[in-house]
Amino acid sequence: MAETLLDIAMMHADTLIARAREGDKNAQGKLVQLWYKRIYNFAYKFFFDHDLAMEVSQKTFISMHKNLPALQDVARFKSWMYTIAVNYCREEARKKKAARSLSLHDLRPGEGEESYRWEESHHRSENPERQLRQSELSDLLQQCLMELSVEQREVVIMKEYEGLKFREIAETLNISENTVKSRMYYGLDGLKKILERKNITKESIGYEL
Repeated sequence: MAETLLDIAMMHADTLIARAREGDKNAQGKLVQLWYKRIYNFAYKFFFDHDLAMEVSQKTFISMHKNLPALQDVARFKSWMYTIAVNYCREEARKKKAARSLSLHDLRPGEGEESYRWEESHHRSENPERQLRQSELSDLLQQCLMELSVEQREVVIMKEYEGLKFREIAETLNISENTVKSRMYYGLDGLKKILERKNITKESIGYEL
């Protein structure tokens, strides 16, 4: 798979992070550009809610600006960013749970998704029918994700969608790699059972579980 400009930028981000840590506003702005979509996508998949994803993203980058000077190890920036995002996701989830029981009925899957979906499909050469089907299947998988526990959902999103290594996830969540692997196993097993309950096969969605 060809590397994207984002991938290349990520690989050469150490200098940028170091400059941002020293208070370089331009470098800080570029870090936000590099990371915004990743943090938003993580939060969106966590909640299936555009407004909450925007809220988490905003808080994550405010925290990044405030606490970056204290980050000792530049190599830990990636897991550090996800740690901040995960903590804010958990905070918002607690608020949401306190306000009402979290259920699929409460979610607004269609709201605010136009730009999100456009970003994902902009570079595809698929026909409209295929794009619509992919969008519907994406929503379906998202709904299944929402039925997992928070702990399993975090790990599945980080590994399957964000591409983090088990070591990076363990560092982000401050748990052992074995615990990460256990949550991943039970999360994927749970997804498989949810899909079976909905009579959806891997052939129909093109997703291997």
